[in-house]
Amino acid sequence: MVTESLRATTATAGQLLVHAEALRADADLMDGYARRLTATAATLGTCPAAPDWTRPTLYRQAAACTTAARQLRTAAAALLAHARA
Repeated sequence: MVTESLRATTATAGQLLVHAEALRADADLMDGYARRLTATAATLGTCPAAPDWTRPTLYRQAAACTTAARQLRTAAAALLAHARA
């Protein structure tokens, strides 16, 4: 039988700030991925040999990256607010 510790751990304000910064850095990466995917889709739009499904797929992936970036920034803001409280 596995037992779990009932002892809760609490992150310090400094640890929360580090996590928030990491989340913001990840959000920046996701924005970069979105830009690259959009640029690739635009480039493929000028390529007659590219399959028809590639552009819509890349645009959907770019939108997902943009959404993830927004969610990461929201999480970072929540951590910062918690660290300040």
